[in-house]
Amino acid sequence: MPETASETEWALIIPLKPLHLAKSRLAAEAGEVLRPSLALAFAEDTVAAALACPLVGAVSVVTDDPLAARRLAPLGARVLPDAPGRGLNAALAYGAATIRHEAPGAWVAALNADLPALRPEELGRVLAAAGGHPRSFLADAAGVGTTLLAASPRAELAPAFGGASRARHLGTGAVELAVAGVDSVRRDVDTGEDLRGALALGVGPRTAASARAFTGSAASRG
Repeated sequence: MPETASETEWALIIPLKPLHLAKSRLAAEAGEVLRPSLALAFAEDTVAAALACPLVGAVSVVTDDPLAARRLAPLGARVLPDAPGRGLNAALAYGAATIRHEAPGAWVAALNADLPALRPEELGRVLAAAGGHPRSFLADAAGVGTTLLAASPRAELAPAFGGASRARHLGTGAVELAVAGVDSVRRDVDTGEDLRGALALGVGPRTAASARAFTGSAASRG
């Protein structure tokens, strides 16, 4: 097992809803046609950036969406079916259990699938900080939710994502990470305003391509 945070290699778990259900709050601005393609683009850019991080050894995506599986596997992600079928936290717990069954000493972290501005070096700083704690998490840009939850080999992941998950993760004893300059790891996207914030940071190529239609439609509404 690694002795220091800098030696830690992480196994990431990224959950993704079926695309026809994903990012429902974007529909008001993006429309029902563009919304699923944006959700997929977010996931593709998130996976690609995560795999480019030197501290990441593997990325597993838990999803039942066949198109997402076909698009994410060639990027290097392992695709796991959502066997529990009981929502986000059950999917993450299943992913962590699958990884730990194969590698009991694995350091695992759950990462949101909607981080299209994700920078590998910023993710690396967050994971390096997480390597100093049994369980830890990073709050989202709003300070209400969670974008990353990490667990050492000595701890269960125990995910409590959704809504006001920052408070729930604090309540379970996870340490909140205070890492400066990691806006790309905090900037998840649920709404049009969130997407504009991610675009301002600079998004990955797939989101940039998909978002051209969004920015055009947003401008026409403005």
